Amino acid sequence: MAAAAELQGKYQKLAQEYSKLRAQNQVLKKGVVDEQANSASLKEQLKMKDQSLRKLQQEMESLTFRNQQLAKRVELLQDELALSEARGKKNKKSAESSTLLSQEQKSVFNEDLQKKIEENERLHILFFEADEQHKRLEAELRTRLEVLETDAAQHQTVVDSLTRKYTDTIEKLQNDKTKLEIKSQTLEREAKDCRLRTEECQQQLKNLQAALGSRLEESLCIINEKVPFNDTRSSRYNALNVPLHNRRYQLKLRDLAGQALAFVQELVTALLNFHTYTEQKVQIFPIDSATDTVSPLNQKFSQYLHENASYVRPLEEGMHHLFESITEDTVTVLETAVKLKGFSEHLASYLGFLRKILPYQLKSLEEECESSLCTAALRARNMELHRDMKRLIAVFEKLHTYVSLLVLPSTKPEGLLRTNYNLVFTNIAASLHRFHDILKDISKHYSQKATLEQDVPTATQKLITTNDCILSSVAALTNGAGKIASFFSNNLDHFTASLSYGPKAGTEFVSPLSAECMLQYKKKAVAYMKCLKKPCASSVPYEEALANRRVLLSSTESREGLAQQVQQSLEKIARLEQEKEHWMLEAQLAKIKLEKENQKLKNSLSGHLTETIQEHSVFPNVAEQKKETTEKSLREPIRSTSLTPDVESREDLIKNHYMARIAELTSHLQLADSKSVHFHAECRALAKRLSLAEKSKESLTEELKLASQNTSRLQDELMTTKRSYEDQLSMMSDHLCSMNETLTKQREEIDTLKMTSKGNSKKNKNR
Repeated sequence: MAAAAELQGKYQKLAQEYSKLRAQNQVLKKGVVDEQANSASLKEQLKMKDQSLRKLQQEMESLTFRNQQLAKRVELLQDELALSEARGKKNKKSAESSTLLSQEQKSVFNEDLQKKIEENERLHILFFEADEQHKRLEAELRTRLEVLETDAAQHQTVVDSLTRKYTDTIEKLQNDKTKLEIKSQTLEREAKDCRLRTEECQQQLKNLQAALGSRLEESLCIINEKVPFNDTRSSRYNALNVPLHNRRYQLKLRDLAGQALAFVQELVTALLNFHTYTEQKVQIFPIDSATDTVSPLNQKFSQYLHENASYVRPLEEGMHHLFESITEDTVTVLETAVKLKGFSEHLASYLGFLRKILPYQLKSLEEECESSLCTAALRARNMELHRDMKRLIAVFEKLHTYVSLLVLPSTKPEGLLRTNYNLVFTNIAASLHRFHDILKDISKHYSQKATLEQDVPTATQKLITTNDCILSSVAALTNGAGKIASFFSNNLDHFTASLSYGPKAGTEFVSPLSAECMLQYKKKAVAYMKCLKKPCASSVPYEEALANRRVLLSSTESREGLAQQVQQSLEKIARLEQEKEHWMLEAQLAKIKLEKENQKLKNSLSGHLTETIQEHSVFPNVAEQKKETTEKSLREPIRSTSLTPDVESREDLIKNHYMARIAELTSHLQLADSKSVHFHAECRALAKRLSLAEKSKESLTEELKLASQNTSRLQDELMTTKRSYEDQLSMMSDHLCSMNETLTKQREEIDTLKMTSKGNSKKNKNR
């Protein structure tokens, strides 16, 4: 969803940029069209001017030609006049007669010459005016041409910048398109992974819900069966229970107490420095004790300030004792915080010290204001400090009041209700912030007062250094107060939330007796846990146990199988004992018969074989196979004994043969019984495995159904997302096509403008 929103935002940004570029393109297009119209009008004007210039040039040429003709005619007339004068000298007589005619002709020529001169003068004036107008028009046209060339260059730069900008935007859009395609693919993969994870999480959630439901049912059953009386429902009964020891709370509280101790130490150091440097200041200003006697008031004030360490140091000691009382093996609540009373008493003694020195401090400031060295601005600063000191005492009184209220639960439990604890802590935090604000005002007023006292004519270097020390101590005091206020405000929730802890769901406080009982039980529990810490016996590893689980489920070592095997083994033992007794009787009979045969062998060796065969045929309880084997076995030793007369060795051979045969038969019988038992156990194991396989088959079919449903659902979601992405990509492609069309149009317009500007520049050059 976040990726889709990000893509939508990018699309909107691209659309906005496209609209802006489109608007700018329209404005530029309009400007280009206007410039084209202006250039066309200027071209027409230039053509008109060229035509007028050509006309004027033609007129000038005609005038020059006419002027030349007139000049030639004047020369001819002058030549004729000279000839006429020469002729007049020769023939004065004829001249006298023709004077009248020459005078008339001369007057005519003079009139004609005068007209020609006037016309020539007029033509010269017209030519000069035309020449001046031509030069003026040429200058104007040149200036206009320069302006147009500069405009064309500017338009060309704008067009070039636009082309570069459009190419950059096209490249950016193409890059964004590729990035978006890659991002869409990654988002599709992430969506698939997220779906798989959601399915796994849903399955885990179902399993957890089932497990938690079963555990809840078991716990409810155990509570209903094993807990006859639930005392936690009643706060009165629950208060009688011994609470648990909260070690984490103790460590947190000890850490906070250590931080508070460090802040109080810093504050105590700053207070000691402030009182000490104030004592030095009283001895120096407004009257220096080295040169003159200090007023009795300031002497008494400095005497009291000299005793500040006996009131300020105990504050640090009281906080240190409180910090040492908070350990890991204790229970620290307001009811058991006995050492808080000592800190409250030390704070009360310091408050009494401040009340004792306050009148002297105020009177000292008033006396300083009445001195002749005090200016109006310095007097105003002293009065502000006068008010600040009163406010400081009021804040310390509030702090002492609230701290004394916190002492009440350990001294008088009925003196403060639990509902008021939160209010007390919040008021302490507000008072600390007020204390910090007042110290900031005091620091500001002291700095202003120090700058004013430096301008006093009687100010010495000792006074300046003392003022600097006071300012540094006040700044340290302000920083310490700010740290304490911020520390208390930041940990106010911890103070108010864990004012005291008791039994679970209890609303009563922990009394000192119950806390002592709690600590005793804690010690016993620790000792008991130490006794229980013994090395664990070796056991089967968890992985091996899981691997052997299926074997254990299908093994033959179940209770019923073992009982049946025990029953079968008992029956087998009884049967084997019966057979053993039977074969022992048979062996005794065979021994008796052997003894008889031995006696017969002593009598006659020849007929011994036939007699022994007849005697063996009399045995009643031996099988036919055994008879044949015994006959064969008897024949061989008889043959051997026929050769050797050692009877005892023959009896031993017969006895060993029978014993070996009995052992062989018993081993065969035991092997057959064990095989039958093994086959029976294997059949039972196979039956169990078959049942387990059927159950697993059913579960797998159900899982297959769920998986097919999930795959169909995922395919539907994939199709919808694919369609949405395809729609978005088609929209983007359309958008890019439209932008490409606009860019091609703009490029065509730019090319036309370039061609027109090049044509204009060529025409101007030709002109």
